[in-house]
Amino acid sequence: ILKELSVIRDHAGKSCLKELHPTNSPLVMALSGSKGSFINISQMIACVGQQAISGKRVPNGFEDRALPHFEHHSKIPAAKGFVENSFYSGLTPTEFFFHTMGGREGLVDTAVKTAETGYMQRRLVKSLEDLCLHYDLTVRNASGDIVQFLYGGDGLDPTYMEGNGCPVEFMRVLESVRAKYPSRDEKPLTGSEIFNSVGELFKDGDFNCCGEEFSSELKNFILGIAKRIELLTVNWEQSKVILELERLTLTQLVQFFHICREKYMHAKIEPGTAVGALAAQSIGEPGTQMTLKTFHFAGVASMNITQGVPRIKEIINASKNISTPIITAHLENDTDPEFARRVKGRIEKTVLGEVCEYIEEVFLPYDSFLVLKLDIERIRLLKLEVDADSIRYSICTSRLQVKPNQVIVQSPSLITVRACSNKTSIDNALSYLKENVPKVVIKGIPSVNRAVIHEEESGGVTRYKLLVEGDNLRDVIATKGVKGNQSWSNNTYQVFQTLGIEAARTTIMSEIKMVMENHGMSIDPRHPMLVADLMTSRGEVLGITRHGLAKMKESVLNLASFEKTADHLFDAAYYGQTDVISGVSESIIMGIPMCIGTGLFKLLQKTDHDSKLKQRPLLFDNPIYHKPNKAS
Repeated sequence: ILKELSVIRDHAGKSCLKELHPTNSPLVMALSGSKGSFINISQMIACVGQQAISGKRVPNGFEDRALPHFEHHSKIPAAKGFVENSFYSGLTPTEFFFHTMGGREGLVDTAVKTAETGYMQRRLVKSLEDLCLHYDLTVRNASGDIVQFLYGGDGLDPTYMEGNGCPVEFMRVLESVRAKYPSRDEKPLTGSEIFNSVGELFKDGDFNCCGEEFSSELKNFILGIAKRIELLTVNWEQSKVILELERLTLTQLVQFFHICREKYMHAKIEPGTAVGALAAQSIGEPGTQMTLKTFHFAGVASMNITQGVPRIKEIINASKNISTPIITAHLENDTDPEFARRVKGRIEKTVLGEVCEYIEEVFLPYDSFLVLKLDIERIRLLKLEVDADSIRYSICTSRLQVKPNQVIVQSPSLITVRACSNKTSIDNALSYLKENVPKVVIKGIPSVNRAVIHEEESGGVTRYKLLVEGDNLRDVIATKGVKGNQSWSNNTYQVFQTLGIEAARTTIMSEIKMVMENHGMSIDPRHPMLVADLMTSRGEVLGITRHGLAKMKESVLNLASFEKTADHLFDAAYYGQTDVISGVSESIIMGIPMCIGTGLFKLLQKTDHDSKLKQRPLLFDNPIYHKPNKAS
C-alpha cells in the first residue's frame, strides 16, 4: 500500500510538472541540481503524499484508530497518514498532525545519525590510515603486508575518472576531436578502413602501457562505430552522404587514440598516495547524508530490508547475525511461475498444522489415538511435494519420540498417531502430541520461515527468482531447481562459511555499492574494493572494530590510540612488547615523519670511498696533558 500511495504522488507530480513554465524558479533550481528535487516540487504543487513512520503507514494510536477524527478500524488513506493536499493549497488539521509525525522522525533520525556515522568513520580511518601505494604499485600496510597487488585492479586514480569509473568518456572525446580537427580536405573512412586502421594503431605498441581492459574497451568503441557506418552504408543508397554524416577521418582517428592514451597515462595513480584514508573518507562521508530508516525492498510485498547507516555498519562490523538476512536464489527455469512455486515449496518451511484440515483426539473403550486429516487441495495449490507417507516419515524422524509402528497411514488423506504410554498417562501423552504434532516440519528448510517469488520484466519477458528470508545459504544452493552458481546471500559471514573468502570479498563490495546506490549516491568502486580487501586479507572476514583491528595490527601505540588505551598499554608493559614505529598513528605520537606520501622513500648518502681516512688524534697525544713527574 505504501508503494502504491507513493506512486500516486509521483504520477500527480509528473502531470503537474508538465504544466510548469520552463523559467519556473523551483523547476530551474531542481533541474540545475543546486537544491531540491522533483519530489519537493510535486509536494508543493500536487500532493504531499503518504507519511511514513519507521517505513510503515501511520500506526493506530488508541482504540483502533490513529486520531478520534476517524471511525474505528478505518483503513482509508486519509486515516492512515495520506496527505492529499499540497503545501500550496494548505493541509487540514489531521493532515498537518500526520505530517509533523513524519517530520519528528526525520529530526530524531538526524540527531542519532551524526554520532553513528562519526564513530563509523573514525573506525574506518583508524584501520585504513596506513594503507599506502608503493613504487611497485601494490597497496601495503605499515608493516609491509600486501593488501592489493594493484590498486583497484587497474592502478588508476579515482580523482581522474570520467563517468562510470572509466578514465575516458569515449563519446565525448570523439565529439571534441571532430570539432577540433574538422579535416575537411580528407576523405572520410569507411567501416573496413577503420577496422584496418585500428589494427595498425594497436600494432605500434603505444597502448602496451595501458591496461588490457582499457585497450579492449577503446577497441570495442571504435569497432562499434565502424560497424554502424557499415550497416548504414549497406541499408541506404546514398553512401557518400552517410559517410559525411558519420564523418571520421584518419587524422581524427589518430588524434582520438592519442588523447585517450594521454588521458589514461594522466589518470595513473602516484606512488605514496594514502589510498586507505581516501577510501575511509569516501565511504564515511556519504554515510552522513543517509537516513537510518529501513526501506521496502524494491517491488516486493512486505519484504523489508535494512538500509542506510545500519546496513553499512553491519557490513563493516562483519556481523555474524544481521537483522534482515536475504538469500537471492536464481532458478534453472526462470520464466515458468509454476516451477518457481514448486521450488518455493521445497525451500520454505511448511509445518504439519498448515496442511491439516483438523487434528482430533479419539478415545475408544480400549484404544486412544490422534487423527490427522490432510487438506489435499491445499497441498496441491501450494505445489508441495508431500504425501501421507512422507508426512509419516517426518513425524517419525521428528523430536516427538514416536516409533514407526505408532504412526499408521489409513488413507491418502488420513493418518493416525498413537501415544507412547510408558512414562506418563495416555491423556497427557495425547495432549502433548496434539500440541506438538502441528509444529512438525514436513517440507522445506527448518531455518527458512519465508520465501517470496520476485518477478521482473526484462526485454518483454517476465523472469522469476526467489528471495529467501534466512541464513541457510548452503541448503538453499543445494535445493533442486536452484542455480547454485548464481545465488548469493547478503550475509557476508554466511557467504564466507559456504563459498569461501573470495566470495565474501565480492559480497562486501557489492553490498556497500547497493546501499549507496539505493540512496542515490555514486561512489568509486575502488574504495569499497580496498575496504573489502583489507577485511579479508588475513584469510577470514575481520570486522572494522577493536577486535578486528587487534588482529590486523601488531602496533601497541596504534591500538592504544584507538580504544581501551590503558588495557593495551598495561598488556604491552607486562609482556615486554616492542613497537616498530612504522604506522601513521605511532609516527605522529613519536613526532617523526610517517611512511606515506613524500615520507615513503628513504634517501641514502653516497660516500667518497677514495679519500684516505685521517686518524683522529688521541686525547693524551696533546702536549697540554704532558706534566713532568715531580718525584723524579
